[in-house]
Amino acid sequence: MNQFLAMVAVVVHDYDEAIKFYTEKLSFRLVEDTYQPEQDKRWVVVAPPGTGGATLLLARASNDVQRASIGNQTGGRVFLFLHTDDFWRDYNSMVDKGIRFVREPKVEPYGTVAVFEDLYGNWWDFIEPVQPHA
Repeated sequence: MNQFLAMVAVVVHDYDEAIKFYTEKLSFRLVEDTYQPEQDKRWVVVAPPGTGGATLLLARASNDVQRASIGNQTGGRVFLFLHTDDFWRDYNSMVDKGIRFVREPKVEPYGTVAVFEDLYGNWWDFIEPVQPHA
């Protein structure tokens, strides 16, 4: 059996503001933006640069229950984990672009990590993992 996590849905207020945040502030690439007229919604997918891993589906909230979960999809816990190959390069770039870090950088046994919030308040771990010794 060969399985992998392909996509995670993030509930958003507005497609265009979410696309702008992820592509301009986090340097993600827009993978797909397709209108689905039968449901009057868009299929919007973004991905971190240089990844072959999971992507994000930016899903516009369509009812009050979904709107209530925007920014708090995990009840206040870290929601997503973004890995990098150069923590300080990307951290400084994110700070320069106005990303708000809610936990400052810290060196842990597993790598260098900080926590930032996205445009709606979801928390993300930003990590440069320690490379195992050969």
